[in-house]
Amino acid sequence: MSRDILVFGSVVDPFPVWRDALAAHLQEVDILEPEAVDDPQAVKYALVWKPPADFFAAYPNLELIINLGAGVDALVSRTDLPDVPITRISDPEMATMMAGYVQFSVLRYARDIPQFEKAQRSGQWHYLHPRDAGDIKVGVLGLGELGGCAARELARLGFDVRGWSRSEKKIDGVKTFNGMAALDGFLADSEISVVMLPATPETRQLLDANRLAQLPKGARLINVSRGEIIVEAALVEALRSGHIGGATLDVFEVEPLPESSPLWSMENVLITPHIASVAIPRSAARQIAENINRLRAGGSVRHRVDPARGY
Repeated sequence: MSRDILVFGSVVDPFPVWRDALAAHLQEVDILEPEAVDDPQAVKYALVWKPPADFFAAYPNLELIINLGAGVDALVSRTDLPDVPITRISDPEMATMMAGYVQFSVLRYARDIPQFEKAQRSGQWHYLHPRDAGDIKVGVLGLGELGGCAARELARLGFDVRGWSRSEKKIDGVKTFNGMAALDGFLADSEISVVMLPATPETRQLLDANRLAQLPKGARLINVSRGEIIVEAALVEALRSGHIGGATLDVFEVEPLPESSPLWSMENVLITPHIASVAIPRSAARQIAENINRLRAGGSVRHRVDPARGY
């Protein structure tokens, strides 16, 4: 009798590292890449990040799909998903990594580092007196696991932090707002805005030209969620006009960001290649194995995704 197989499908995540981390917790499951699978019928679990088209069709007995990350929009929008549970990784270490990126990005603007970088390139001693963190209003859009963690960490640094979400949330040290009726006012009162919303039908293109215009003149924008939440062409125009004074962008409407994008050459833009937070095998493997073992024992899985909602 063949052993159950977990098939690994990702072009960016290191298979050997994930295999070894999972093997410590899944002694009764073989962990293989697609090309090593001799018996597709034995594949019961798929650990994936943006697998190729028709990936799932090869495995008729699939029982569980695990998304290699917190954001599942690319997965649930596919047309080839089998009717099996889908889970996302909910790892405190991912939240810590994300919070660190957000802290760096906010501090970079709060301490005027882009100004000093520009002065250095021209050989100028350019003194700007530091501002008190409590005088800087930082708005976090999205207060889920990652957004909530980032908001708490920014508040711990002393910033005047406010958060917006679709439904009501309470976070110590953070002024919270919710609902579409509160969004424009929230944006207008955010000197630095951090976008941490999931990509859903309701949030796609949420920040269009009209909403970007609600931000204070010279505001800074940080996007670590999904590119399609911001209308990129409108963002480019707002950056060109100076209405948005700077942007730190880790995600884009099209990835990799095309060479033709005007964002590459903008001095007031910092671009990173979707690396603000990634799944960490050492810590996430235990959660993945727990869900597989729960399923093997006839139980229900945790951190299940609702494809209709998109998260």
